[in-house]
Amino acid sequence: MLELVKYVVEQFAEHKDAIEYRVEEKDRAVEITVFLDESDMGKVIGKQGKIAKALRTIVRNASSKEGLKYNIEIKEKGKAE
Repeated sequence: MLELVKYVVEQFAEHKDAIEYRVEEKDRAVEITVFLDESDMGKVIGKQGKIAKALRTIVRNASSKEGLKYNIEIKEKGKAE
């Protein structure tokens, strides 16, 4: 699932080399945190969060067969790490 998240995020981000991913697994839940450069935040989240919401929808639908719940967080690099 991380590969799917990486693919979508990198389509919108300009500073692909500055992107960091953190994956934490707890029981039946997986949290993927994406850390972006400040200038990429708006591009990846989209107007009114539409891109981020679409990414979460894609991951939720793709993961339904795995039986795991995925949570995607998008944060600015250097803040709240």
